[in-house]
Amino acid sequence: MRHFSTRFRQAAMLSGLLSAMSCGGTDDERATPDAATTGDTGGTSDDATGGSSDVNVSTDAEGGSSGGWTSLPPLAGGPRQETGVAALGGKIYVIGGFNSAGVVVPLVEAYDPASGSWSTVAPFPKPVHHANTASVNGKIYVVGALVEAAFRAIGEVHAYDPATNQWAPKAALPAGQERGAGGVAVIGTKIYVVGGFRAAASVADFSSYDTASDVHASLPPLSQAADHLVAGALDGIVYAIGGRSGGITGLLGRVVAFDPSKNMWSDRAPMITARGGCAAAVVRDRIVVAGGEGNAASPSGVFPQVEVFVPSANMWQSLPNMRTPRHGTGGAAIGNTFYVPGGAAVQAFGASAEVESIDL
Repeated sequence: MRHFSTRFRQAAMLSGLLSAMSCGGTDDERATPDAATTGDTGGTSDDATGGSSDVNVSTDAEGGSSGGWTSLPPLAGGPRQETGVAALGGKIYVIGGFNSAGVVVPLVEAYDPASGSWSTVAPFPKPVHHANTASVNGKIYVVGALVEAAFRAIGEVHAYDPATNQWAPKAALPAGQERGAGGVAVIGTKIYVVGGFRAAASVADFSSYDTASDVHASLPPLSQAADHLVAGALDGIVYAIGGRSGGITGLLGRVVAFDPSKNMWSDRAPMITARGGCAAAVVRDRIVVAGGEGNAASPSGVFPQVEVFVPSANMWQSLPNMRTPRHGTGGAAIGNTFYVPGGAAVQAFGASAEVESIDL
């Protein structure tokens, strides 16, 4: 059992144990401009039955692959959860988060699958967690985040340029729209941030940030407030998936789609397994969603399920369960490989350094 400082335990209690997947921090790297990431809400009922049944796979194999999942070198900087995650230039970046001592850190690390090694890059300008993270046109952006153990929302926006190894400030989210733990998706030069967490509550905010013009725009909100959701964009449509409202057990399985050309949301097939705090990324023509917390059926409280949403068919399919079920991190994809770095293997706090991938 992990032990944390009294201060950290108190902060966790004050925040209602709202620690979960840094859902706003996933991203996938593809040749198309719709590189998508996390998101949620507004859909049909949370107990949908679409898709195939879950595949149960042993999670106690030692090294190598298990059920399609492969163990990779762990986070070099040690266990971290509630991180921002993005893929850029053939590398996976992990931003900020809580370490195993419950301290929020500005650390940024990059994993190179070609060499199988981690490196440290320029730290984020301040310690953050639950950062809304995406990559666009050769840079990584953080569009709002949470700070401190009190989960205070900030609207700061920063862009990382790997060519100079520097973070640069950009136009902040408008006052009153600061948030972290949101879903994030990308279409062209725009980053869409869906839902999130602010002032100890879920929010229904929806906005876009144009990286080319450095301008934010408010968009039609979700029909239900949600945080710790995931999102992704395919063929010019933003999909918001799962999340929670009212704490770890307030799980949502709803899926909604936003069409920028019509400026409106519409319902899609709900998740097979309602959950929040997942990792997600776009891989080819589908959105992969893995892990999450609030699982009453598991002593760890963490979901092992990995499910795939196929927008063209409006259906869900199941993949092999995670080898090491986790929440509190983002997902990212390079080519056809989906990566889940770090996170927590127990509900709420308990950071892990595990890094695993699956080829799709």
